[in-house]
Amino acid sequence: MHADRVNRFALALAGLLILAAGAAGMAASTGVLGAGFSRRTLLENPASRYIGHHGGWLWPSVAAACLLLALACLRWILALLASTDRAGDITIPGDTGQGTTIMQPAAITDALTREISAYHGVDTAKGRVIGDSRSPEIVLTVTPSPSADLHALHHRIETEALTHARQALGQPSLPIQVDLV
Repeated sequence: MHADRVNRFALALAGLLILAAGAAGMAASTGVLGAGFSRRTLLENPASRYIGHHGGWLWPSVAAACLLLALACLRWILALLASTDRAGDITIPGDTGQGTTIMQPAAITDALTREISAYHGVDTAKGRVIGDSRSPEIVLTVTPSPSADLHALHHRIETEALTHARQALGQPSLPIQVDLV
């Protein structure tokens, strides 16, 4: 999912910035930045004096920057909450003269997981439909029993259950990912 990559990047960047600030504080306190700098208190430094002299315009600028940062964070959170990779209702291709057939994603995943769960050597099966409703993808997670023949089980899932799903949706090249975990 695209949001996962963005989240990892943003969190890694924030972590690096916090790490750099902590390293700079440690370096300043140990005298790496000069012996005189390490003996000063936090408020007795040039940066504090600068802020004191230019506070009339500096603090409103800092507040505006914080507001922009808060709005960016709010947008990020809303994007995470509102985004989903799940597909909507799937339209089955066919003759539109007699109407349109629409299938809910849960119907196809329920049928698939029920069929696969009934196979010998399967403990559990879960599924979901992702992507666009016009070109959906199915992701299945199958937990085989410890004594299952994985090659035979995978072959049966491919030749029977997945073929049935592709026929039901009228999409012979429907991408289906099967994870045996």
